[in-house]
Amino acid sequence: MAAFAIALGMGYLSGSLPWGLWLGRWFRGIDVRQHGSKNLGATNVYRVLGPRLGLATLALDILKGAFPVWMTSALPAPELAGRARELLLAAAAAAAVAGHVWTCFAGFRGGKGVATTVGVLLALAPVAFGIFVAVFLATVAITRYVSLGSTLGALAFSISLAWLAPSGPRSPLFWLGLGLGLVVIVRHRENLRRLLRGEERRFSWKGGGGS
Repeated sequence: MAAFAIALGMGYLSGSLPWGLWLGRWFRGIDVRQHGSKNLGATNVYRVLGPRLGLATLALDILKGAFPVWMTSALPAPELAGRARELLLAAAAAAAVAGHVWTCFAGFRGGKGVATTVGVLLALAPVAFGIFVAVFLATVAITRYVSLGSTLGALAFSISLAWLAPSGPRSPLFWLGLGLGLVVIVRHRENLRRLLRGEERRFSWKGGGGS
């Protein structure tokens, strides 16, 4: 139980770090929650503060998802093997995403969880992560809708884990991927409604776009 407590605590603390909020305050004196979509995620930071801080936020949000999973995998817990080890990694991963979405450092109102989920996927399942990235990039390149790319990428990752997880659909990692995919979709529900109404803004490298 101690290993699970450590994994959950480390995951939530790492995921809670609101880099978009802090970078905006430190470098521009701007609270991104008062601008654009009012979201702490990298897309809104990119739109409000520009490419450098937007990409820095993206990298840090990905890292804060991957870091606790990597650290948990290194925990000296020989009694946890196989399925138990998968559950331990899943706990750290889920806690990291929860920390990003409900960060204690910003009134429990964080980002939509996409970048942190990407970091989690990279650490847990590199091949499935590659599928997520491919679907995301292809969708954004074709449609220029970040929200649609995030949603379809999350779905593709969840489906791919049914074949790539150690024990397929019975694996805790598969159910984690499915749960994370649902979180990403739910967090983008307003974007998807705007998309259906034809009101969602398209992404631009010069700033602007929708998540």
